[in-house]
Amino acid sequence: MNVVIVEDEIAAGENLVYLLDSIDSTLKVVAILDSVRTSVEFFSNSPGGIDLVFMDIHLADGLSFEIFDKVKIEAPVIFTTAYDQYALKAFKVNSIDYLLKPINEEELSASLEKFKGQFKGNGLVDDQVAGLLQLIKGQSKSYKSMYLVNHRDQLIPLKTENIAYIYIDNGMVKAITQEKQIFIFDKKLEDLEEELDPKIFYRVNRQFIVCKGSVTNIKYYFGGKLIVNVVPASDDRIVVSKAKAPDFKRWMDS
Repeated sequence: MNVVIVEDEIAAGENLVYLLDSIDSTLKVVAILDSVRTSVEFFSNSPGGIDLVFMDIHLADGLSFEIFDKVKIEAPVIFTTAYDQYALKAFKVNSIDYLLKPINEEELSASLEKFKGQFKGNGLVDDQVAGLLQLIKGQSKSYKSMYLVNHRDQLIPLKTENIAYIYIDNGMVKAITQEKQIFIFDKKLEDLEEELDPKIFYRVNRQFIVCKGSVTNIKYYFGGKLIVNVVPASDDRIVVSKAKAPDFKRWMDS
């Protein structure tokens, strides 16, 4: 089975190649494309025989959806994305498969099985792409601006603008404010991630959600990872994985 990967991050592309080979050694990656431009050129001149395409949404020169405006891709497409859960609903509505970054082997294997049983031989139609783009770009969502939290024998209104970061500590979800106050949430970190504005808050790993304004500096760590320093300082080291580091840097730079 011939596979094409559209991915502008070298490390992410190499990781996907490694995972695909680990799952099924008969898979052959025939091309890794790093931009909208190179993708359009490739698929315009491709002789065919492409069975499956893995496509990142954010590319160096634009969104990968722009590729479909310029060339017809006959093969099924599995998108790889770091979008939040709300945006991912757009994929489900449009019957398009996706993998959430950082990609792990188990989810990739399940997606391949889904492709073999359901999507094989079916490329995306124009309505699917248009609907996906409309839902991701066109719909707006209101995010939480305040939480009512328990504090001793009181209920305290906690404004999200005052939260420096949210973290898991001994199984409890806690928020620390810029004034170093600590509040406990009766919610999962996953629920808070969906409720908070992704332009301001970022889920850096399984343990931490950080506010952009609380980040003081970012240090390079071994293996392509990053260390995020925040204020107030965290007792635990905040590490961003190699796979997630490019997206985190884009978020900080936006």
